Amino acid sequence: MSQQRRLGDLVKLTSGKSPSSFRFAADGIPYFKVDQLGKSSKYLTNSDTPYFAKESPTVPTGSVLIAKRGAAIALDRVRIIRQSSFMDTNVMALTPTDELDGEYLFYWLAKRGLWDIADVTSVPQINNKHINPLQITLPPLREQRKVVNHLSDVDSLIDALERLISKKRAIKQGLMQELLTGRTRLSGFTKPWKNISIARHSHLKARIGWQGLTTGEYLQSGSYKLIGGTDFRNARIDWESASFVSKWRFDQDRNIQLRVNDVLITKDGTIGKVAIVDSLPFPATLNSGVFVVRPIQGAYESRFLYWLLRSSVFENFIASLSAGSTINHLYQKDLITLTLAFPEDASEQREISSVLDDAESEIRVLEARLETARNIKQGMMQELLTGRTRLPVEEVSS
Repeated sequence: MSQQRRLGDLVKLTSGKSPSSFRFAADGIPYFKVDQLGKSSKYLTNSDTPYFAKESPTVPTGSVLIAKRGAAIALDRVRIIRQSSFMDTNVMALTPTDELDGEYLFYWLAKRGLWDIADVTSVPQINNKHINPLQITLPPLREQRKVVNHLSDVDSLIDALERLISKKRAIKQGLMQELLTGRTRLSGFTKPWKNISIARHSHLKARIGWQGLTTGEYLQSGSYKLIGGTDFRNARIDWESASFVSKWRFDQDRNIQLRVNDVLITKDGTIGKVAIVDSLPFPATLNSGVFVVRPIQGAYESRFLYWLLRSSVFENFIASLSAGSTINHLYQKDLITLTLAFPEDASEQREISSVLDDAESEIRVLEARLETARNIKQGMMQELLTGRTRLPVEEVSS
């Protein structure tokens, strides 16, 4: 059966020492500073640190290192060392006794969180007095290891999804660099590209100053949405986060009533953020911090412009406006000089947009799977590390 045990009776605590106490060399005993705890997700190895001491005290393999001072506590920096090592004064080692599996301790600390343990009255810190009295739910050792196996399986799935998403993002970035510049052409398209002045060939509209809303006009419910730059999520609109606005405010300016495939650009605060209106679950209008961009008489395909504005071409344009200074407003006149290259054939613009849309859709599916896996892990930790759910004895390996 599970017991509630005092953590101080199950671990040996070791605090680190200042780097000035050691002579470092190209090899030797790994020495970890608190920054290195952020370079891995679970295990720390030689490759995670540039510091090796010729002579040093050590904590044994399987010890759990935690951040014990400063902002790293809030980041829940908890790691397991894979070989005998030592650490700096901002790190503490918890070496488990024979009753406690080190990986079970790792997951328990990850679920528990370091911030609630710490003294945060001034500089956040964790000392022996904070660790020793903690109560940990402790099943038999064999069951601890079974819990670890279950959580490790989910970790493996999460790691695999993270690697796959990273690979797919790199592929999408490569596609953007090739297809949006004309360096690589899709099969069947041979017509030349042409430069288009965005300001000259677009309806570029925003809420004018005298139409600005007061705080009280941002409503929690209603029939009409108000979209601002803070409602952009991964270059789409997060309809759930957007406030509502009155019908009078919606009707006030037809030019900024949103349509499907409208391209949006933030012009205040963090300037140059881009989103596209994929759908309209509500009638919606803009707040004063966003431009809407629409082509005049089919001058270009909106989705192609959207992808161009998400590319390095537009990033470089925004950077050139600041020219080393900090700017927090994008004016309509700033866009007069924005000229972008488009395929002359509108069907090529649509085909390129479709390829990039498909690449991004694949990433979004994987990101949804990743979020699900992370939620499953959190639920498993809540159940298995608190004793709410027990693994049947017959499932526990000997």
